[in-house]
Amino acid sequence: MGKNKLAKFDDMAGYPHVFQYPFSVLQEKGFPMRGQWNAQFFKNQHPIVLELGCGKGEYTVGLGRLFPDKNFIGVDIKGARMWSGAKESLESGMTNVAFLRTSIELITHFFAPGEVAEIWITFPDPQMKKVNKRLTSTRFMKLYREILSDEGLIHLKTDSNFMYTYTCEMVKANHLPVKVSTDDLYHCGWADEILSIRTYYEQQWLDRGLDIKYIQFVCEPRETWIEPEVEIEYDAYRSFNRSKRSALAAGK
Repeated sequence: MGKNKLAKFDDMAGYPHVFQYPFSVLQEKGFPMRGQWNAQFFKNQHPIVLELGCGKGEYTVGLGRLFPDKNFIGVDIKGARMWSGAKESLESGMTNVAFLRTSIELITHFFAPGEVAEIWITFPDPQMKKVNKRLTSTRFMKLYREILSDEGLIHLKTDSNFMYTYTCEMVKANHLPVKVSTDDLYHCGWADEILSIRTYYEQQWLDRGLDIKYIQFVCEPRETWIEPEVEIEYDAYRSFNRSKRSALAAGK
């Protein structure tokens, strides 16, 4: 691990709004604020919104500024990435923003049933060959349902046609109510200030002329979840890993 990453980890260790709990600690003691985020940390009863796979935390911080009447928590396993958003929100004195370093698979250890109002999934890896790792697969829908309110919303914003198409098919197969859906966000005529927050990776894809897709749907309770049985064409430009794709986007 590079010295820069270690320095960021050390820096965040002193941030009052960053929570890092290894699985071994969760197994032994659990997370003390589960079900008590509003009472113990935010000190209000505003709706809680998660950004899963938050990366640098652009949406967590951006939405926190736009909506002071909501509480936002960025979740990612990569602490060196979230340091940027954590540092910015701390220096700005934001009181409605927090960050949680953990695997998304462990999300139910940190939030109680009904504690979360909305989930944002921004530019996730589409996991074209591994359905169980897709953040909009039925495996993850079951996890989200454990922590979402009955009318809890899920937002997906992606450059991947594969991920967008798969998610639309999953929503259709499970008859989930769709609020908004478009395969070309910035040319559809209604991209508002919320959707126009742009992540680091999103700007790279836009610079390459790629369309941005967006879908917002209600993750209603379900007795059973149905995986869509459809064949979807792979995204050709995702034959490289993230670091290689980033280099290509930067023209290197």
